Amino acid sequence: MNADKIKNIIKQGEGLAVEFKECKTALNRDVFETICAFLNRNGGELILGVRDDGNILGIDENSVEQIKKDFVSSLNNPQKINPTFYMSPEEKIIDGKTILYIFVPESSQVHRCNGRIFDRNEDGDFNITDNNDMVTALYLTKQKTYSENKIYPYITIDSFRTDLISRARKLAVNQRPNHPWGAMNDRELLKSAQLYLKDYQSGTEGFTLAAILLLGKDEVILSVLPYFRIDALLRKENIDRYDDRDDIRTNLLESYDRLMLFTAKHLSDKFYLEKDQRISLRDHIFREVIANILIHREYANPFPAKFIIEKSRVYTENSNKPHGNGLIDPANFSPFPKNPVIARFFKEIGWADELGSGVRNLFKYCKKYSGKEPQLIEEDIFKVVVPLADQVSDQGLEKDLEKDLEKDLEKLSELGLNDTQIKIIFKIMKNARITQKQLSIEIGINERNIRNNIEFLRQKKIIQRVGPDKGGCWEILYK
Repeated sequence: MNADKIKNIIKQGEGLAVEFKECKTALNRDVFETICAFLNRNGGELILGVRDDGNILGIDENSVEQIKKDFVSSLNNPQKINPTFYMSPEEKIIDGKTILYIFVPESSQVHRCNGRIFDRNEDGDFNITDNNDMVTALYLTKQKTYSENKIYPYITIDSFRTDLISRARKLAVNQRPNHPWGAMNDRELLKSAQLYLKDYQSGTEGFTLAAILLLGKDEVILSVLPYFRIDALLRKENIDRYDDRDDIRTNLLESYDRLMLFTAKHLSDKFYLEKDQRISLRDHIFREVIANILIHREYANPFPAKFIIEKSRVYTENSNKPHGNGLIDPANFSPFPKNPVIARFFKEIGWADELGSGVRNLFKYCKKYSGKEPQLIEEDIFKVVVPLADQVSDQGLEKDLEKDLEKDLEKLSELGLNDTQIKIIFKIMKNARITQKQLSIEIGINERNIRNNIEFLRQKKIIQRVGPDKGGCWEILYK
């Protein structure tokens, strides 16, 4: 959110979805009541450093970092906000004064602040904990609006794949070494991720649809959602049918893996230096596109998700509950979580960024990848169109790769690589799915020699294998 837009929000004053707090040197005591009310109602915008009348006081410069730290810590403390919900304040300068802007999305669950349930109206936040009718209505609204929270009381812990739970735990700890999931058993982890709920109207409790989709065994997923499918197609030559296809009917974690591998198999990569570090533009772009397909899908709708690679574009379709209509403008849009629990799970394991940043990243990297902007179209079927650069000849691509490699020759030499190993890296840059047999033919040495050199590169953590030996691909790790 840019400073001018925040200034306009302040001019319009407080309302159902806008709240100001002074927070000159510390967080106001009622900040989290407002957070709770926004989460439970329709979301909103909270601005710290502004009086109720819109007068910008600013936050003391020596207090800003501590306020930000206290804010994030409290949101991750179940004694304060339960279920916990991750958000981070944006620091902005307005009229020479520091304020903190927080966008609070609507949550798919009912939250409590200090054990109490708050709702929102034009007059502010109000405690509805003891009003059974209002609490019941709030739970019903959440359950009707968000299909990910549907409870399946007969699903047991045995319905989930323990290897997937272990993988999620490891990924989360890799993101944050002190992540609480690291010390939890499987059941505790699922509950911590809000994948186990209780319906306070009927008393029914159990694991949710989100839990099944994320970590369930394939037969459990298909028994609950028999129509669940993601159709990945390559249509470059045979446009009436397809040149290649992956019919994906598995959990969301492995669906993500397979879509990323499908992308690596059929789309050339373009490496790019960002802050002196080499990144894969292709992976940065399609990480966002694929996460969108999985996170923001309306799973109650039987419409199959589609991921189609064509000559001039990549095109996706996804069932959707729209909160607008038409093209999304990254400079002027309010992000809305379609499946907040699934989105939060992906964020915890490092596969998704903060709400809204994915769209901005997609526009940023797509322009560098193809020279064109993507299109995101909000309708009943959500569509993403990623334009591809005009086809270049193999010779032209090879020259670009040679230029990229030349920039790193000095660094590769410092790593003690020989000519064969550098050639292997070059071939992998050109074709991430190249086999050892193909490497042997193209470089002109026997397969045993190729295997030995690849093993050296893997031990040095210069390359790694992603996915299975058959059907997987290589990834270059050196920066």
